[in-house]
Amino acid sequence: MPVLGVIPARLGSSRLPRKPLLPLAGEPLILWVVRRATAAGVCDRLVVATDAREIAAVTERAGYEAILTSPEHQSGTERVAEVVANKAFSEFDLVLNVQGDEPLVDVDALHGAVARVRAGDAIGTAAGVLEPALAADPARVKVVVDARGRAVYFSRAPIPFDRDGTGSVRYRQHVGVYAYTRDALERWVRLPPVPEERWERLEQLRPLLHGLPIGVALCTGPAAPGVDTADDLRYAEARLTRHLKEVSP
Repeated sequence: MPVLGVIPARLGSSRLPRKPLLPLAGEPLILWVVRRATAAGVCDRLVVATDAREIAAVTERAGYEAILTSPEHQSGTERVAEVVANKAFSEFDLVLNVQGDEPLVDVDALHGAVARVRAGDAIGTAAGVLEPALAADPARVKVVVDARGRAVYFSRAPIPFDRDGTGSVRYRQHVGVYAYTRDALERWVRLPPVPEERWERLEQLRPLLHGLPIGVALCTGPAAPGVDTADDLRYAEARLTRHLKEVSP
């Protein structure tokens, strides 16, 4: 089953205006995400889905594919669904959504999310290890999984809660990547919102609380943070700059 990779990217971020075009180690952030997803080798076709001609132009000048989508979408998943509904992508029944602010996303997370769908889950995602000292950070989304490896709940709160202060709780940080069957994606965007989705500002709670199973691939290392704040941007800059120095002759 061929995989269509879609990177949703909008220009109007509230915390970091024009986020996909912000310079990161000498290149716009969106290009680092595209290159990361391309290098993973999991997608048979990869496209940036955006509401901005500027983002599309930057992507296409770099030799990648972009498609303009509606500016009215409320989530990245809605933007991905518009792409998948396009007849040009009708051959794909397995879709991978790589969020447009994840320039350091773990390659194992991309493969793992797809593997969960191929193993029978309607939706697949991934999680990495999170240090207990960081569990209270609301920018780091936590997930609890059941014995089958499926999500029980996602939260910005530290879950599970270490009531007795044992220090032995293992936290898992959600990684911003989703794989879905075409049917599951279409069902997701037709579902009515749930209050928890609005309270937590986590779109994945909608399908989960409507009963769609979400398989979680558990990665062995820490989850790299996405770029949501200026501090995140500086962290990604340092990581990528260090990498470029290591690989340069």
